[in-house]
Amino acid sequence: MEHLFSPYKFKGLELKNRVVMPPMCQYSVEKKDGIATDWHYIHYVSRAIGGTSFIIIEMTDVEPDGRITDFDLGLWSDEQIAPLARIVEACHQHGAKVGIQIAHAGRKAEDAEVPVSASAIPFDENSKTPRALSTDEVKEMVEKFRKAVERAVKAGVDAIEIHGAHGYLIHQFHSPLTNKREDEYGKDLTKFGREVIEAAKKEIPENMPLIMRISASEYVDGGYGINESIQFAKEYQNAGVDIFHISSGGEGPIGAGGRPGTQAAYQVPLARKIKEALNVPVIAVGRLDDPILANAVIGNEEADLVAVGRGMLRNPYWALDAAAKLKKEINEPKQYERGFR
Repeated sequence: MEHLFSPYKFKGLELKNRVVMPPMCQYSVEKKDGIATDWHYIHYVSRAIGGTSFIIIEMTDVEPDGRITDFDLGLWSDEQIAPLARIVEACHQHGAKVGIQIAHAGRKAEDAEVPVSASAIPFDENSKTPRALSTDEVKEMVEKFRKAVERAVKAGVDAIEIHGAHGYLIHQFHSPLTNKREDEYGKDLTKFGREVIEAAKKEIPENMPLIMRISASEYVDGGYGINESIQFAKEYQNAGVDIFHISSGGEGPIGAGGRPGTQAAYQVPLARKIKEALNVPVIAVGRLDDPILANAVIGNEEADLVAVGRGMLRNPYWALDAAAKLKKEINEPKQYERGFR
């Protein structure tokens, strides 16, 4: 039976266990230039030392106005490559593989003077009203994603994750709540996402997995649910997605359509349904900090990998602690052996 500390392989991505650090924004760029700092280096490398097998670097944006805030990472310039490469190389030295999440915040870009989106619909009453991208600008945005992926590959990452969740730009295009366009990108809600995927596939090595994070349920009045997300995920899979990272919510004020759960593993049923419907590997995420629970998700074949977010913010050595609690063998750093014997 597979468990949390079983190795995992997909294409050229070989992981020593099933523990993933999901992308979590640090808002720690110092000069608003999108360049990774020493904070990012320590933050990610410490989790590699702590036994995490797969680290996904936080939301990294394709243009300055695509950031949630001016303190987010970017990959719109070649000068942003080397600091990320330094992080990737150090994580590799400690046995971890590294992915990076490529994104655009769309209407949720808080510091953009005028955010952009699929349509001119604000996130909420306190948010700026975005400007709808023209058809030509949408095509230019696809190219910006392609160039960011190209730079990420140059930085040495082991996988690319495209951010199609949490109400950011790709999500804004495939949600009928936020896409009211009348052009080709409104008549086909997945067209923009598919074109981004196809552009990314042109830049990554053949053996590198392409991951996509999606919100599998919206929790808003008139929003989509799991049945609709299965359908658009199939479109993305056909375009080239290899692995889906299953989250939920993020696009607007929650209404009578439901609420996101607060209980442990509340998103795992969504991950399982995507996995079964598409016969595709999935990463489960969402309140999976308990090692026994995380282990059960793998053992019950509900997901292929488990992402631990808040737990890993509290404890960089979550994976080492989890292995000890589950009585699984893990190669802890020799400097820490006394802590595990």
